[in-house]
Amino acid sequence: MEKGLTQEQVANYLGVSVPAISKWENATNYPDIMLLPAIARLLGTDLNTLLSFKDNLTKNEVALFMNEVAEIIEKDGFEVGYQLAMDKIKEYPNCDLLISNIAMLLDGALILTGEKTIDKYQEEIEQLHRRAANSSDINIREQSQGILISKLIENGKFDEAQDIINTLTDKSWTDKKRLQAELNIAKGEFYEAAQITEEKLLSATSEIHSCLMCLMEIALKENRLSDAEYIANVDKNAAQIFDLWEYNSYVAHSQLYDATKERIKAIKILIPMLKSLTKKWEINKSPLYRHIKTKEVDKTFGRKLQKSIIQSLNNDEKESLKKNIEFKQIIQQLNDDL
Repeated sequence: MEKGLTQEQVANYLGVSVPAISKWENATNYPDIMLLPAIARLLGTDLNTLLSFKDNLTKNEVALFMNEVAEIIEKDGFEVGYQLAMDKIKEYPNCDLLISNIAMLLDGALILTGEKTIDKYQEEIEQLHRRAANSSDINIREQSQGILISKLIENGKFDEAQDIINTLTDKSWTDKKRLQAELNIAKGEFYEAAQITEEKLLSATSEIHSCLMCLMEIALKENRLSDAEYIANVDKNAAQIFDLWEYNSYVAHSQLYDATKERIKAIKILIPMLKSLTKKWEINKSPLYRHIKTKEVDKTFGRKLQKSIIQSLNNDEKESLKKNIEFKQIIQQLNDDL
C-alpha cells in the first residue's frame, strides 16, 4: 500500500501468480524462502523488518532514541537526524510508540531548526502521524489523532478533519471540543466555536469548584484551618472572576463555617446567600458566556429553598443558640427579608 503497488505488479516483479500474492496477504499460504530477498528489495526494506523479528521497543528504548535523534539534529542538522529516525522506523515498522514519538519530535525540530526545505519533510511526517493515528493503543491513537486533526485544519482539509473528530468520544484523551472549536474557527463558524468553548469553560469552573471543595475538606481534616480559609477565599474569588451565579461565591465559606462549628458566622453568611437565591443569573450578559443556550428555570425555586432553610433554622433544637441575641436578630432579619 505504501509503495502504491497492485497485486499484479508484485506478482510480475516476483514471477509468481496473482492468486499466490492474494494467499500471502490472507495468510493462507507463504512465499518461498528464496523469494524473501526479492520481496524485501521490492518493498524497500530488509529481511529482519520483513519477517518482523523486531516488532517493538520499550518505552525506555524509545526515550533514549529520541534523545539521540534530538542531539544529532542539534549537532549535525535536521537531515541527518531525520534519516536516522526514518531508518529506525524501517527497522521497527510496527512500533507505534516509536512512530508517534518520532513524528512529534520531527515536527518540533522543523520549527526550532528553521529548516528551509520544510515542505520536503512535512508530507512524510504527516504520514507518520496517520500511521500512529491507526494504532491499537488508544493513548497513542488519540494523541496522534489530535495532532493530525490540527494539521489537517492548518492545511485546509476541513472535511477530513471533521471525519476524524466524529470518531472521537467525549471521554477520549484528545480534547474533542477544543479541536471542534479550532475547526469551526478555521471555517469561519465563530458562533459555533464560541458556544462550544463557553460550555467547556463553564464545565471547567464546576470542576475547579469541586477540586477546591475537596482540598478544603482535606485541610480541615488535617486541622489546617488557615489553609482551609484560604481555599474558601480562592473559591469565592473564582466564582466572581468567572462571572458565576452570586450564590456560588458563598458556598465554600458556608461549608467552612459549618465544618468548624462557627454557627454565628455560618448564619451571617446565609443572609446574602439566601438573598442571592432569588436573583436571576443572567449568564448571557457576561462576555464569557454570550453564546450559552439558557433554559427557563422555576422562578419559585429560590424562594422555596429560602423558606426551607429558614424553617430549619427556626426549628434548631440547640437551646444555647436560641438564647443567643445575635442569633435571634439574624433569624428575625431572614424572616423579615422573606
